[in-house]
Amino acid sequence: MNTQELTHKKTGFVFINGAGLQSGVWDKVIEGLDYPCLQIDFPNRKGSVESRKELTLGDYVSHLKRQVDAWETPKFVIVAHSLGGVLALRLASELSDRLIGFVAVGAAIPKNGGSFLSVLPFPKRILMSTILRKMGTKPPESAIRAGLCNDLTPEQTSDIVKGFVPESVRVYTDPIDVSVPAVPKLYVKLTKDKEFSLSLQNKMISNLSPQSVQSLDTGHLPMLSDPDGLKLILHNFLANREVNDIPKVL
Repeated sequence: MNTQELTHKKTGFVFINGAGLQSGVWDKVIEGLDYPCLQIDFPNRKGSVESRKELTLGDYVSHLKRQVDAWETPKFVIVAHSLGGVLALRLASELSDRLIGFVAVGAAIPKNGGSFLSVLPFPKRILMSTILRKMGTKPPESAIRAGLCNDLTPEQTSDIVKGFVPESVRVYTDPIDVSVPAVPKLYVKLTKDKEFSLSLQNKMISNLSPQSVQSLDTGHLPMLSDPDGLKLILHNFLANREVNDIPKVL
């Protein structure tokens, strides 16, 4: 077994989905990806809305961390989507001894001390804050279809609408007190995204300061609309990381 094959067994991907989604949203990306993969679930996915109502962002992160702690792959890259970017930054700060890379896929990346709401343009931030207080965290079906699912098939759209799980309000409003991780970073920009505009994604790129930015010609859910394109980006990111880590023979 050569050095790269050994490295494959020691490095993998941890996938963090966005708000309202299930971890299975990554299934098509993981198929054929030649690395260990962990799809981590948000807390109380099978419970009632009330069971999640009082959860803090810290509760979410603790739940995610327990799953990663139980995973035996020693080193990993975090792949975070949308709201998952906020959780991923906190998780990365608590698992820095195992983290070797960070990939943000159309993800929210607040500055140190910010929250998910803080990344939004001011008018939208005020509007969303009001909506969260009065109506909760599940958007109307029409908004899910137009924002999350603009380039999905009817069947995929139906699955997203039916399976959408409202999150705790505090996962949107609690601030994080961490900086971006000091590991190789990549931002995947989604050029047809109706949820996160290109200008908003550019702001997230500025906050993350990644070594690389790559684009996919998709809406907000590239793991469904272009899983092979996203899979290739992730494979190349970790493959290049491994090559750079292999000791040179003198």
